[in-house]
Amino acid sequence: MGGLAMGPGNGTGVSEFVLLGLASRPATRRLLFPLFLGAYLATLLGNLLVSLLIRRDPRLRRAPMYFFLAHLSLADVGFTSAAAPTALGTLAFGSWAVPYAACLAQNYVFIAFGVLENFLLAVMAYDRYLAVCRPLRYTAVMSPGRRWGLVGISWGLAQLHALLHTLLLARLPFPARPHLRHFFCDLRQLLPLLRLSCSPTRVNEAAIFFEGGLVILGPFLFIAASYARIGRAVLQRPASERRRALSTCSSHLTMVALFYGAIVGVYFQPGTSYSAPRGAVFSVMYTVVTPAANPFVYSLRNKDVQGALRRLMGRGRFLPEAFGLIQATSSL
Repeated sequence: MGGLAMGPGNGTGVSEFVLLGLASRPATRRLLFPLFLGAYLATLLGNLLVSLLIRRDPRLRRAPMYFFLAHLSLADVGFTSAAAPTALGTLAFGSWAVPYAACLAQNYVFIAFGVLENFLLAVMAYDRYLAVCRPLRYTAVMSPGRRWGLVGISWGLAQLHALLHTLLLARLPFPARPHLRHFFCDLRQLLPLLRLSCSPTRVNEAAIFFEGGLVILGPFLFIAASYARIGRAVLQRPASERRRALSTCSSHLTMVALFYGAIVGVYFQPGTSYSAPRGAVFSVMYTVVTPAANPFVYSLRNKDVQGALRRLMGRGRFLPEAFGLIQATSSL
């Protein structure tokens, strides 16, 4: 990929970042390429299928939980699509040169969708809290306007967070054509590079750990508090109701554990003890494994979703609808 002229905040003439990928040996890359490609296709097909089912089935569309799940599925598609094409390029060719502006754009999109998923997981925890602990008020509180408001706030905060960190990164001068042992342009993986900058990077590192920590830990603590109340309410109910309540929460808890476990492993290592190989392993977890697992763990095992799939296929509309949705998504 060719170079790009310097941006206004790029003071040292860097034209592109060279990503060295996950493996240097061709045999290892040939082994990893089909695995990454398969996981990426599974993520696209699984999450687009969930969005299609919720969009086309009136029963699912009216339920607040599935409304949020549809947005989570779209966030997963954007999240993994921000990183997967570049990752596949590094596996196919051994390295991948990304123009400076494209790297910043990829960093922005990746952060925005990742933070969006973070907020949506918190919104879904609130939804489960209302369903289990306030069932009589659930429908009134989770009105269509409230649902769109919660999703809109999540989208807005995610964009502001991504814009802040991308602008802070863009103001720094970098060495010409730096090489990074990573498979996409990710803010955390650029921390070792910050030490090479000719200008102070304390503001960037402080924003990552303090503002970034607030954005990640805030929703996580909210989820923990929601499930503490859910657990207390469930323990006061008969055994049959406990099983039903827990079954509605177990899938969400699984995805919370996968998402936040990988996030903490990548973004909350001190810069002095940061390990690129370990960071890359955690990055694979939350960019490839978690988005691919979401549709199967959270929704496709669900009886309501399975019923919607049977109804859609029974009407003979599955393939035309799925093809149309994939076309619409690819044209974005």
